[in-house]
Amino acid sequence: MSIPLYKTSEVDVLIIGAGPAGVMCANALAMAGVDVRIIDQRPAKVAAGQADGIQPRTIEVLQSYGLAERLLREGNQMHMAAFYNPGPSGGIERTSRAPDVTAPTARYPFEVTLHQGAIEAIFLDSMKAHGVEVERPIVPTSIELSTSDEELKDPHAHPVRVILKHLDPQGEHGDTEIVRAKFVVGADGAHSWVRKSLGISMDGEQTDYIWGVVDMRPRTDFPDIRCKCAVHSRNGSCMVIPREGDLVRLYIQLAGRDVLDPATGRVDRAKSGWGPERLLEVARKSFEPFEIDAEGGVFDWWTIYIIGQRVAAKFSVNERVFIAGDACHTHSPKAGQGMNASMNDTHNLAWKLTHVLRGWADMSLLKTYEFERRKYAQDLIDFDKKFSKLFSGKPRTEENQDGVSHEEFLEAFQTFGAFTSGIGVHYQPSAITHNQHQAHASKLIVGERMVPHVFIRAADARPYEIQDLLPSDTRFKILVFVGNVVDKAQAERVKKLAEEIGADGSFYRRLGRGDPAKVFDVLSISSAKKQDVNYTDLPPLFRQHWSKVLLDDVDMYARVGGGGYETYGIDPQHGAIVVVRPDGYVGIVAPLDRLQDVDAYFNSFMVAQ
Repeated sequence: MSIPLYKTSEVDVLIIGAGPAGVMCANALAMAGVDVRIIDQRPAKVAAGQADGIQPRTIEVLQSYGLAERLLREGNQMHMAAFYNPGPSGGIERTSRAPDVTAPTARYPFEVTLHQGAIEAIFLDSMKAHGVEVERPIVPTSIELSTSDEELKDPHAHPVRVILKHLDPQGEHGDTEIVRAKFVVGADGAHSWVRKSLGISMDGEQTDYIWGVVDMRPRTDFPDIRCKCAVHSRNGSCMVIPREGDLVRLYIQLAGRDVLDPATGRVDRAKSGWGPERLLEVARKSFEPFEIDAEGGVFDWWTIYIIGQRVAAKFSVNERVFIAGDACHTHSPKAGQGMNASMNDTHNLAWKLTHVLRGWADMSLLKTYEFERRKYAQDLIDFDKKFSKLFSGKPRTEENQDGVSHEEFLEAFQTFGAFTSGIGVHYQPSAITHNQHQAHASKLIVGERMVPHVFIRAADARPYEIQDLLPSDTRFKILVFVGNVVDKAQAERVKKLAEEIGADGSFYRRLGRGDPAKVFDVLSISSAKKQDVNYTDLPPLFRQHWSKVLLDDVDMYARVGGGGYETYGIDPQHGAIVVVRPDGYVGIVAPLDRLQDVDAYFNSFMVAQ
């Protein structure tokens, strides 16, 4: 009997590329019990260097998967930023210090820095615990998408055929494998094979900005070496990013003529004669009168790159093959967005794939991935253009009045704070964001992430951060702000609402697949005080477990809690319904007497059994 020369297999989701976007996706799908495979061409994971900054919103996202604790333990925290500009003596001097994060509602008001390999390892370990590991080294050699409309519309079909080449084949099947997948996610970086194979163009341009990067343990008298610093000198610009342990990363502005290959216009590290020592030599000129050296002349990592600012023309083909991360947007690392944007792409996509694969949602839900994330990527490029220009521009001095003033730079740094932190990401109205009743929770913006706040549990007065009760577990969270249930009339309204939600025709029963708690997690939050209310006062649907009833009151020592209704702009007497999507973003808010609008919201994309 002859052995076939290639292996064939089927999978629900095949992820190509195990960088930040890929491992975020694989981990989320593995945790949701999806049949997923992830491949990568690199024989081993990243050891050092590459991306290194995690923004406040991304820390919240990691927390929602139970992964933030390790990140906070291993990483460095950046709380303060310092700004240096040309001084009268010719060298630089500090102009000001400011908070690194300027987003008032950030739960974690700092950035975390840790090298990309260590961040990926957090996901790899979590995936392994759920039975998924990166298969490597493997490269895809061909991808074909079925042209049959019927097959493309059938969520159970496997319309994508990918041929894989195993670079280190094991077993008797040779090095070729044919995989038939329901969905493919291309998370394979800026030079994405998936994007090129599908003929998706990248729109935008190459800039003139060229930067060198070195990671090292510095020996220096520069006083802000453990703060994020923007250094503008007469000799060029430099950025300081303190890292885990004693490491520091320097971003150093370079002149194009020194680094580019005139024939190709590309950065040519080999021909240019550049290395980390020469990069540090350039940095030293920007740091004068301060001195800076690498401890023992040792460098952990270095690179040179030219900034491209581009967005893919589309993020998906027929909602069957998706691209994410650097495969669909590239920008400068100055604002520390790359890895954050990438991981948040697939955080947005994973729950949608899961809902469609489970038969909970219509295929049309997948259209919202490109709708939400491409608009974000375009906003990011617009922001990056302004920020890169300010950062790479010459500083204003007596001789150069047209240069960038410190005030201008600081204003941009703070204005863009909500954007760079990820806190201000706003998804526009769509099937999954309905804002017609925004006024009923005026400060909990539909299309933005659920604002953190501490409430106390009614049963035992233990304080809880609301975000910790909204894990990324694929369920929609139905937050019923029941108002002041001590008031008899309000208690009656709440009882009536519970009856309506529990009735056969409601979204809860119709879309709950026989066990609504698997699809919808109901929490109730009262504005009544802990001395006046029992959790048992609420209707059974709103207290399915004793831990599901919260109060907007201070804890027993008046240290935390209280003021939540006000923070969210909800009437403390009458309350509101707030639906939080599985990715932690507010989907709809509604008054208690407009349950039909919440029904209409879910009916627009979810599928009854």
